Amino acid sequence: MTAQPPAAAADKAQGTTLPLPPGLDAAWAHPLLGRLLRGQSHQQRLDRRHPWLLDTAVVLAVALVSLPDVFSGGGNDGPFGDTGNRGDLPTAVVLGFAVALILPLWWRRRVPAVTFFMIAPVSLAQWSLGIWQGAGISLLVALYSLALRGSLRALGWAAVLTLAELVTAVCFLVPVEHPLPGLFFLVGTATAAVAVGLTLRIRRMYLATLEDRAARLEIERDQRVQLTAAAERSRVAREMHDIVGHNLSVMVGLADGASTLAASRNERSAEALRIIGDTGRQAMGELRRVLGVLRAEQQDTVGLLSPQPGILDLDALLARVRAAGLTVTYRTMGDLDGLGSGVQLTVYRIIQEALTNTIKHAGRGSAAEVSVTADTREVRLRVADTGAPPGAGVRAEPSGGTGEPGHGLVGIRQRAAMYGGAVTIGPRESGADTGWIVDVVLDVPAAPTLPASGEQLS
Repeated sequence: MTAQPPAAAADKAQGTTLPLPPGLDAAWAHPLLGRLLRGQSHQQRLDRRHPWLLDTAVVLAVALVSLPDVFSGGGNDGPFGDTGNRGDLPTAVVLGFAVALILPLWWRRRVPAVTFFMIAPVSLAQWSLGIWQGAGISLLVALYSLALRGSLRALGWAAVLTLAELVTAVCFLVPVEHPLPGLFFLVGTATAAVAVGLTLRIRRMYLATLEDRAARLEIERDQRVQLTAAAERSRVAREMHDIVGHNLSVMVGLADGASTLAASRNERSAEALRIIGDTGRQAMGELRRVLGVLRAEQQDTVGLLSPQPGILDLDALLARVRAAGLTVTYRTMGDLDGLGSGVQLTVYRIIQEALTNTIKHAGRGSAAEVSVTADTREVRLRVADTGAPPGAGVRAEPSGGTGEPGHGLVGIRQRAAMYGGAVTIGPRESGADTGWIVDVVLDVPAAPTLPASGEQLS
């Protein structure tokens, strides 16, 4: 089983999978690089839980490096040959300098500037006594920590102070056999420590910026999805307002007619039918007050006054799609005319959105198959396209995957949810390299049948 990077594992645990940046997935799959990256991630997690472990490890490592020089008296031979020893110094003095150089490193990540300015004078003092020992690398470690975590202004002063100390030590305090190569080596080492610290600092800032940008993009994506869903719900609500209002009007008209007929026959049901008509009119008024606020947009008012499309309007829709360059095959099964107006509107809008995505992402020259099947309990509609024609490029995903969800597909899911529908959207499973399919099953109730024109209400 191949281990996953921490970010991908966390996303998978939350139900989403975000793609790795190009090249990073290959690095995690590499046996050596993957082990190094996993080891680094484990070390970072351990350091966040127990930061004192790394600080103690650094102090102990520098102490082990300096042990041979402490017991040899320090300074018998400098890093560039004989430095002109000023006499054997007691081991306690050399040990004291080593402790003064090493101990402040334990606070190097919390107060890097203070750590450096504590170590710098101790280094100058030991060099003035002709002591060269391994604990002197504490100055480089402190300089690296200051470049990585400290103030840039303090880093500038620290760099100037380090250069002045090295020049003073090599040229005046400790007689070096070859001063220029020695000074070049020491200054180059200090410069390398600063460069490494600044490089890692810039890398951390870059990663923090990427994480912040990814978080903001995720928030914006969620907000766009919510706004799109809200807009689609508002649109559906406006359409249902017309549908329900129309059906209530029919019910009220039938109730009033039946009430008049029953009253002329002196039947007791006349009062009940009159109450039904009054209740229907009251419901229509409440519906207009509650949902009528959605008509505030003046640009939508004209469209709402026109009849809502249905199954019979699919022929005109498909004709417009064919004129746009898309070859469409249309098949139907079952009694579609018997569906309610709300179901017909939902079927029309879903097919419209699916074909719009096909035109947008597959382009001209592609083909689509549209089928609508209705039975007593459900309606199934299927829109499958063949993808972009050869030479037209790779089809872009309309939603899901790594891209942002399309508004049309959000609308399809919102409309299908009104009827407890099941929505399947994705690549075709027929083995073709291209092509997408939209498969929706709507659970619809049986439409009520109105009495024939020759029948009488009793």
